[in-house]
Amino acid sequence: MSFSIPYLLSIITFLPLLGAIVVAVWGDDAAKKQTALIFSLVTFAVSLLLLVNWQDGVPGMQFLEEAAWFPEYGMTYLMGVDGISLFLVLLTTLLMPIAIYFSNLYVHEQPGLYLSLMLLLETAMIGVFLALDLVPFFVFFEFSLIPMYLLIGKWGGANRVYAALKFFVYTFAGSALMLVAILVVYFNTGTFNLLEMDGSRIAPAIQTWAFLAFALAFAIKVPIFPFHTWLPDAHVQAPTAGSIILAGVLLKMGTYGYLRFAIPLFPEAAARFGPWIAGLAVIGILYGALVALVQKDVKSLVAYSSVAHLGYVMLGVVALNQQGVSGAVLQMVNHGLSTGALFLMVGLLYERRHTRMLDDFGGLWQSVPVFCGFFLVVVMSSAALPGLNGFVGEFAILLGAYAAWPVLAVLGALGVILAAWYLLTAFRHIAQGPLTNPQNDKTHLPDLRRGEIAMLLPLVLLFFIIGLFPNLFLDKINPSVESLVQNPAIVMKVER
Repeated sequence: MSFSIPYLLSIITFLPLLGAIVVAVWGDDAAKKQTALIFSLVTFAVSLLLLVNWQDGVPGMQFLEEAAWFPEYGMTYLMGVDGISLFLVLLTTLLMPIAIYFSNLYVHEQPGLYLSLMLLLETAMIGVFLALDLVPFFVFFEFSLIPMYLLIGKWGGANRVYAALKFFVYTFAGSALMLVAILVVYFNTGTFNLLEMDGSRIAPAIQTWAFLAFALAFAIKVPIFPFHTWLPDAHVQAPTAGSIILAGVLLKMGTYGYLRFAIPLFPEAAARFGPWIAGLAVIGILYGALVALVQKDVKSLVAYSSVAHLGYVMLGVVALNQQGVSGAVLQMVNHGLSTGALFLMVGLLYERRHTRMLDDFGGLWQSVPVFCGFFLVVVMSSAALPGLNGFVGEFAILLGAYAAWPVLAVLGALGVILAAWYLLTAFRHIAQGPLTNPQNDKTHLPDLRRGEIAMLLPLVLLFFIIGLFPNLFLDKINPSVESLVQNPAIVMKVER
C-alpha cells in the first residue's frame, strides 16, 4: 500500500530547518527539548514514505523535484534519490532522534541553541544526499560545517576549540578546491545539473585535475589516510550526540561524494587513480586498527576504529565493480549504525562515571549487565561477526576488491582480525574480570534505563535485520550501482 505526498524530498530536507527555527524562538528549555524531538521523529516518519513508495528495479532517480533557481547561470533546484542515497537519508533521519533524545537527557547548558544546531545539521546532511545540482550540493556540503563546528567548539571537551578549528580548517580547505573544480565543470559543460552533464565534453587533462580536486575534498571528509588527523580530535572533543552524528552520517558525505559526483563526472580519471586510492584505504585500515589497539581512552579507540572501517568503504567504492560498490553503500549504513551505537554507549558510560579511561573500569557485567549485554552486541556488529550487519558489507567489499586487486584485498582482510582484537580487548577491559573499583559497583553505577534502552533497540534490531536479510537492502541498492559501474569509460579502463 503506497501513500505519497507532493514535494516529499523538500519536506524531508527542510522540516528539520523549520524545527530549528521553532526551537530557537519558542518555549522554555523543557518545551524546546520536546519540540526538537517531535520534529526529528516526524522527519523520520515522513522519510519512511520513501520506502513505502519505492519502485524496485529502477536504477535512476526517483521522487524528482525540479524548479528554476538561477537559470541564466545554469543553476536549478534539483532533488532526487536513488538506491545509493536512499538508505543514507533514512540513516540520517533515524540517528537524529536518537542523538536528540540523548541530548535531552544530558545537555543542560543552553539546550535550545544546542538542539537548533542539531536540526540545522540534519537539514544540511539530508540536502547533501538529495541535491543533484552542484551548487545546492556545495551549499549543503559547506553549511554542514557550521553547526558541527559550533557544537564541538561550545559543548565539547577541554580541547574543544582546537578540535573545532582543526575540523573546520581541514574540511573547508578541501572544499575550496572542489569549488574551483565545480566552476571548471560548469564552463566545460554549460550546466551545474548532474543529470545533464556529459563528462566526455571535458578535456582529459582537465578531467584529471577536476577529479583530483573533488577527490581531495571528499578524502578529507571521509577521511582517508593521511588526511584523517582531524577526526580523532573532533570525535574525542565532540559532545556525545555530535560524535554519533559525525561518525554516523557526516563522514558518509565524503564516501557518497565519490559515488555521486567524482566517479560519474570523471570516470576515466576515477578508474586511473582507483588503485592509488585503494592503497591509501588499505593503509588506513591497518593504521587505524593498530593505533586503536594502543588507545587508553575508549572514545579515542572508537575514533580510530572509524578511520579503519571507512577504509573498507573506500576500498569498495574504488573497486568499481558491482560487489565492491554495493558492499560499500551497505557498509556506509552499517558503519553509521555500529559506530553511532558505539559512541552512544561510550557516552552513556561517561555520563555515569565521568571517565573514559579503560583502566578505570573492569567487571561491569556484575553491576550493569543490561549495558554490557548491549555493548557486547554492538562490539560484535562493529567486529563484523557473521549474522550481523558488519559482516555482510565487509565481505562484499573484500570480494569486489579481490576481483580488482587480490593483494590489497588480502591485506585489507587483516584489518578484520585486528578489529576483533581491539574491540574485544576494550570489551574485556570494561565488562569482564573482577570488579575492583568501588565506583563501578551497583550502588554508584546505575544500569540502562528504559529510555536509554529505547535508543539502542532500533540500532540493534537493524544489526540483525541487515545481517540476516541483506537482500532487503541490496535489492534497492544494486540497480543504481549497476548503472554506475556499467559506465563505458569505467568498464573500458577497468578491463585494461
